[in-house]
Amino acid sequence: MRVSKLTFATLAVVAGLSLTACQNDDDGTGQSKPSSSSAASSSGGGSGSGGSDDNSKADKCRTDELEITAADRTIDGDGERTVAVTLKNGGGRDCTLSGFAGVDLKTSEGTVSAERSGEQADPIVLKDGKETYFGITYPENDSGGSGVRVTGLVVTPPNETKSVTLDWPGAATLPVTDGSGSSVKVGPMGGIGQGG
Repeated sequence: MRVSKLTFATLAVVAGLSLTACQNDDDGTGQSKPSSSSAASSSGGGSGSGGSDDNSKADKCRTDELEITAADRTIDGDGERTVAVTLKNGGGRDCTLSGFAGVDLKTSEGTVSAERSGEQADPIVLKDGKETYFGITYPENDSGGSGVRVTGLVVTPPNETKSVTLDWPGAATLPVTDGSGSSVKVGPMGGIGQGG
């Protein structure tokens, strides 16, 4: 009989603790707070996606913290040419890149601003010392004419106002357009957009 009372008392205590633990997880908004073990398990990985807890802890990446370079990454047979821009975090801390970078091409005819591609741009936590990239796509000048000469590349990291000017590593010219929109597109962080 004593064993039965102890078992019943133990079950009652465990049930009471379970109810208390469940009540503490609710912050009054109908959503549960993540436990420390679930927060710790979701903070791994170098470039998290929109749901990673790292995104709320890391401040935005500042232009001065990033080493920005560009290289031609056109693949033979692609319908468009591609330049890959690499952003390396040298700021001594993890930081977040959210959205699209600003991209302007300096040309013989003035500035050509790249339009955003239709792809989704998820926030990325860029670990200290690591790098990510994005692509710039543009049409090849196969018109037979001289086209528009490209003289430089201006990159502004997402949510920043300070820009970096680089040498243009891509084709020397762009085709002349009718002015109905930019033929230069910028992709989201973490993707170059090659192969379709």
